[in-house]
Amino acid sequence: MERLINPTPLRGSNGIAFGPDGRLHVAEYLPGRISAVDVTTGDVEVVVAPDGPIASPDDLAFDADGAMYVTDLAPGRVWRRTPAGGFDLVADGIRNPNGVACVGNRVFVNEMVPGGRLLEVGAGEPVVLAEGLMMGNAMQAGPDGLLYYPHMFPGEVYRISPDGGTPELVAGDVPQTVAVRFDRDGVLIVLSLDEAGTIWRIDGDRRTTVTTGIAGLDNAAFDARNRMFVSSFSAGGITEVLPDGGLRDVVPRGLAGPYGLAVDAAGALHVADHYRLDGVFLPFAHALAAGDGALHFTSQYGQAVTFDPGSRSTRTRAEDLDQPQGIAVRADGALVIAEAGTGRVLAVGPGGTTDVLAEGLGRPVDVALDAGGRCYVSDEQHGTVYRLDSGKPVALAEGLDTPQGLVVADGRPIVVEAGRRRLVEVGPPLRVLAADLPIAAPRHARPALFAQSMPGVPRQFTALAAGPDGSLYLAGTADGSVMRLSYPF
Repeated sequence: MERLINPTPLRGSNGIAFGPDGRLHVAEYLPGRISAVDVTTGDVEVVVAPDGPIASPDDLAFDADGAMYVTDLAPGRVWRRTPAGGFDLVADGIRNPNGVACVGNRVFVNEMVPGGRLLEVGAGEPVVLAEGLMMGNAMQAGPDGLLYYPHMFPGEVYRISPDGGTPELVAGDVPQTVAVRFDRDGVLIVLSLDEAGTIWRIDGDRRTTVTTGIAGLDNAAFDARNRMFVSSFSAGGITEVLPDGGLRDVVPRGLAGPYGLAVDAAGALHVADHYRLDGVFLPFAHALAAGDGALHFTSQYGQAVTFDPGSRSTRTRAEDLDQPQGIAVRADGALVIAEAGTGRVLAVGPGGTTDVLAEGLGRPVDVALDAGGRCYVSDEQHGTVYRLDSGKPVALAEGLDTPQGLVVADGRPIVVEAGRRRLVEVGPPLRVLAADLPIAAPRHARPALFAQSMPGVPRQFTALAAGPDGSLYLAGTADGSVMRLSYPF
């Protein structure tokens, strides 16, 4: 077993803020946890595990007493974590709560939806300060005591008194405004979530920009020495932005999943990672297949899409699918798709026609084709691997614990048994090929969450791919790595 892509300590980094202990606290939306980073050593410690009450932490802030407030985006909640480590539910029923800011012990959040609101929470019903936000996000109180917040689209910064009033436009033409921050000198800093990773420094009428090259910037924080640290929701990591525009990696960037793997006919590995496909900023790509000189993926938007790596263009092949997962390419160019939400397997032809290959399954999550074109399906709900014979699912292996990624190698199906963290060759007899793999335990108690107006937290999925030389490629969902395994064993 060989690691091709090394693990990453932060699986996407969203809101960041320095805590009373001097460490930089990081909200990790996708894995559902909060970590603390020593910005000198780069050491990372998980301080809020994903098995706690917070499902999808997106932003965080500390009040004057050291309590941490966290926006839990997909369920629409705001939490307070006491300095002793206890949790209190501060607000519920908020639409995509994202940005959070503390002014003393007062707490303010905004909603990342078209027509969102800026709210004060924590004392009874939320108090509305402003409405009509176009996708609110990270915000902060300025040196004047006013709250500064973004309209992500069209790209504007507004401010308002914590006691309410009429919002005032502070800055326009700052595209894709994802975060509004102030450095220790009181200068307004604005981050864009563009692929270039643009940071704007707005000092009165003077504007300067830094192009970091970090796609998907999410947030920024300044330490007591006015050093600037930024996070990336798409690539994770923590990076210091130096005064001259240079970068210092504090925690290395890497994969958030990975979610999908594919190997093309030339043996090149391709990775779909929820926000990126082969490093291209392309939300929300998941399962992946290579064929006909292109890459094909299913999206959390409910689409099947073909991506041309040369032109970096996309073509939608199907949409309005119910939780499409695994995908494979048939010899005639049709895309075979596991539609997990309906328990079906579909074939989408080159002309857009859709045929049902099988139905009545539990939760099919991956598909694979053998040399003769026969289709195999992994059903994580029923714990079964099927072969489709004339549209009839024939069970080849049963009693598996959450079978997910599936390939056919040397005519035999091989499946990731995620619940037991192992790779098995489907028999008979069933043969364990590798065990104790870095596979995240399936979170059965926490199903897929979908936030209003946008995809929410995706279900965990461990991808498997086969190369033309017989090698197998496995997604290390526990640590963000990719491994290559020689086959046959």
